[in-house]
Amino acid sequence: MSDEIYYDPYDYEIDANPHPIWKRMRDEQPLYYNEKYDFFAVSRYQDVRDMSVDWQTYSSHYGSVLELIDAGPEVIEVMRNMLFEDPPIHDLHRSILARAFTPRRINDLEPQIRALCCEYLDAQVGSGGFDYVGELARKLPMMVIGMLLGVPPEDRDYLRELADASVHRDEGETDFNTSAQVKSMEYFASHAALRKANPEEDLTTTLVGAEFDDTMTGERRKLTDEELTQYLSLVSSAGNETVTNLIGWTGIVLARNPGERQKLVENPSLIPNAIEELLRYEAPSPIQARLVMKEVEIHGQTVPKGSKMALLTASANRDGRVFADPDPDTFAVERKLDHHVTFGHGVHFCLGAALARMEGRIALEETLKRFPSWEVDEADAEMVHTSTVRGWEKLPIVF
Repeated sequence: MSDEIYYDPYDYEIDANPHPIWKRMRDEQPLYYNEKYDFFAVSRYQDVRDMSVDWQTYSSHYGSVLELIDAGPEVIEVMRNMLFEDPPIHDLHRSILARAFTPRRINDLEPQIRALCCEYLDAQVGSGGFDYVGELARKLPMMVIGMLLGVPPEDRDYLRELADASVHRDEGETDFNTSAQVKSMEYFASHAALRKANPEEDLTTTLVGAEFDDTMTGERRKLTDEELTQYLSLVSSAGNETVTNLIGWTGIVLARNPGERQKLVENPSLIPNAIEELLRYEAPSPIQARLVMKEVEIHGQTVPKGSKMALLTASANRDGRVFADPDPDTFAVERKLDHHVTFGHGVHFCLGAALARMEGRIALEETLKRFPSWEVDEADAEMVHTSTVRGWEKLPIVF
C-alpha cells in the first residue's frame, strides 16, 4: 500500500469504509486536494464547522453536491431549492418552510409513526430474519413524509423511487441526471394544484396558503407555483434517503456492538442518546459541497477562488480533537454528546432534524421490543454508494 493519501468519493471500495482514510487526512493532510476530480476537502471538525457558517466564502448557490457544481447553470436551475441558496433568499425561503414544519406538526406524527413501525415489525415476528432495510428502513420514511405532505399512500413508493434515483450514481459516474427531479417536480405541481382546489390538514395545504413579506421585492405574496413544487420536492427527497440510511445503520452498528445494544435493551431511556451517537458514528449524509467565492489560505495552502470544497461531515464527527472520550472510533451509547455536525451547522442546519430523530428513535424502540438480539448476514448485505449519502440498500438480519 502506498503511503500517499488518496480519497475518492466515487470509489465504491473506499466508500465501503472511508474512516481510515479520513483519519489519515485529519492527521496528515487536513486540507486535501483530489486532482482527478479537481476538488479540495476538509476533514477536521473545526474546519467543517467554520466553513458551514461562512456562507459568504463557501457558497451553496451553485449546488451542495460535487458533481452538481460542475453540471452547469441549466442543471442547477432544475435542481434549485433552498439547499442551493445563500442568504438573504435562503433565509426567506427557510422561514416559510419553518412555519409549516412546526414542532407541534412533527410531534403529532408520533402515534402514526409508531403504528407503522409496529405494523412492519409485527409482520416479521416468528421469522428467522428479514431485510431490515427493505422491510422497515426504506418503507417508513416515505410513508411518514407522505402523511406530512398529504400524498396518497399509493403514490408514495413512486416518490421514493424518484428520490433514490436522484442521488444514485454508478461507480465513477459524475454526470448529473435531472430526469428524476423533473418527474418529482411534475408530480408535486399536480399535487399542489389539487390542494389549492381541495385543502386538507397537511403541510402542502399550509404552504399553498402561506402569505409572507418578500424582503427581496417589498411585496406581500404567496409562493409561486414553481416555489411550491421546489419546496414539496425538497421535503420529499430530503426526508427519504437520509432517514432510510439512519435506520439501516442502526441495524448493522448495533449488531456489530452487541454489548452496547444490550445496554439499550436493559435501559431504553438511553435510546435517544444512542440515536445521537449513531448519527455521529455513521452520518447518513457524509459530504457537503461548496464553491469557494474568494481566494483563501487553509492550513498553509492557498485555495483559489472558484474551487470546489468538500466538507467531510462524517469525518468531522470522528475527530479525536473533539470526540475523545471514549475514542471517536468507538460506538458508545452513553457518550456525552451534543455537537455532532451530521445535520449541518449554521444557516443550512437541517429543518427535518427533529423528525429524523423521532423516526430513528421509534424504529429502534420498537425493534428492540421484538428483537433484542440479531446478527447481520454481511456477505449478503449491499451498500448504497453516492457522493452525498452512504448507507445500505439491503441488510439481511438473522436471529
